[in-house]
Amino acid sequence: MKFQFKTIIAALAITFACASCSNDDDDTTNTITGEGSIGLEFDNVFGSANLILDTQVNTTSQDENLKISDAKYIVSNIVLTKADGSTYTVPKSQSYFIVDEADEASQMIELSNIPAGNYTKVKFGIGVDQEQFNLGATGQGDFLTLAQAKGMMWSWSAGYKFVKFEGTFTSATVATDTEFMVHTGQTGTDYNYTEITLNLPEQATVRTTITPDVHIFADVAKIIDGTNKVKLTDNNMGGMGAMIMGGANLPLITANLSGMFTVNHVHND
Repeated sequence: MKFQFKTIIAALAITFACASCSNDDDDTTNTITGEGSIGLEFDNVFGSANLILDTQVNTTSQDENLKISDAKYIVSNIVLTKADGSTYTVPKSQSYFIVDEADEASQMIELSNIPAGNYTKVKFGIGVDQEQFNLGATGQGDFLTLAQAKGMMWSWSAGYKFVKFEGTFTSATVATDTEFMVHTGQTGTDYNYTEITLNLPEQATVRTTITPDVHIFADVAKIIDGTNKVKLTDNNMGGMGAMIMGGANLPLITANLSGMFTVNHVHND
């Protein structure tokens, strides 16, 4: 009797182990089915501090003190990569957003109809790609109206502003608060659209019952204080302030954007 009891227990243990292995396999293979949603949360910071508009004094490595009044950027062309290397591209018609520090709701991008799976990377553009722009004003859908309302257009002929970064600054040689404006976009032969790829520190497990939230820090200091150092003081035009909207600095600023974004964590709830 004791032998039979031990045999039954052993058989049950093997069955449970096999079932566990089967469940694990379901989580790591393409047997996961259905669709779910995922959120990309953009949390703007300046260095290690949460970004606060208008009142917060932010000091760069160039010893310039900034009060930021406006921080916006266009996020576009989102692509998600699974653990097995396969990708899901969000349809273009659903893949253009404006993240605005003054509008909390805009900082959470909700993506639906995402194939269930374990995702390890996210790629997105900063700006509107040239292919989309070349569709003309009538090919932009509702996004053109949104961009105009958010001040993210110069004009249709001049194109979109990909990044809008504004405020006032002081430095060792600029004693009083002086206006600055940094706008990226198409200038001359430089289109200045760029793409960012971020590895996730843990997998985002999209399921029909699980909606992950990918928490992305966007360090706006990196716009002018990244790998390339762009001093507002050097671009100060007296009574007009520091206006950077073209010229040699814009490709340098565009290159800085690749270091602006990091994934802080992933919530799988």
